[in-house]
Amino acid sequence: MAESIIGPTSHYFYSQRLKLHYVDWGNPDKPLMILVHGGRDHSRNWDWTALELRKHYHVIAPDLRGHGDSDWAVGGSYAMVDYVLDLAQLMSAMGNQPVTLIGHSLGGGIVLQYTGVFPKTVGKVVSIEGLGPPPSMIRNVPAHERMSHWIGEMQTLSRRKVREYATLDEALARMREANPHLSVEQARHLTIHGVRRNENGTFSWKFDNYVRATSPYLFNLNDAKEIWGRIACPTLLIRGAESWTGDWEKDGRTSAFKGAEIVTIQKAGHWVHHDQLGEFLDVVKKFLGI
Repeated sequence: MAESIIGPTSHYFYSQRLKLHYVDWGNPDKPLMILVHGGRDHSRNWDWTALELRKHYHVIAPDLRGHGDSDWAVGGSYAMVDYVLDLAQLMSAMGNQPVTLIGHSLGGGIVLQYTGVFPKTVGKVVSIEGLGPPPSMIRNVPAHERMSHWIGEMQTLSRRKVREYATLDEALARMREANPHLSVEQARHLTIHGVRRNENGTFSWKFDNYVRATSPYLFNLNDAKEIWGRIACPTLLIRGAESWTGDWEKDGRTSAFKGAEIVTIQKAGHWVHHDQLGEFLDVVKKFLGI
């Protein structure tokens, strides 16, 4: 019982002069596994997954730049290339040993990009809801309009104040509003690790508001497919049947992968590993052969 409730230890590494945080679930003699969270999330969202998989792996989970207990980027610019670099730096800090990668949403995109760029370093990769927006959501807007919109968005964010919640319960209610699939227990755990207490006694989310900004450069599906096509290891793509991200097979996004296993989990939205934890773990453990 005690072993099941002992949490991870905190550690730090550096990337582009930022001090970035990760948690380590122990068992350093076992094969390395890195869990990468999504946007406006944090490393401790993986706790339920890590508790199960640490029996077989040395599990670590970073806080992305601008998230959790990691530094915020000076200038407030957050791009996929920076996140992939940060993962490469974490790999270097861990000794560049062979790794199993699991990522969700933005993190799912990061682990696929990393695996395609450095295919020899990854033994297996799992991406949950990580193929980006469906083609129907990508509007072909002229470049100057996209740049103008982005500048306006950044200027708006510079004036935006951090939202304060009077109590943890207020923040918890917002968490459950964002994902109605969460149980009260799940939402409370995610909220406790996802907020910081302000000097005036209120609570605010840990992530930098600038991570909300959308890039002026369109999601380049052609570049993504070229990178995905270089992935040489076994690949598992998981989506929730009730997610906004669309059906990858129908819109052709999965055509770039070489024999990837594709699983759709019913009664799950975007946060599949929270919405249907048991089924998610069954699918992942079968894929990993444990």
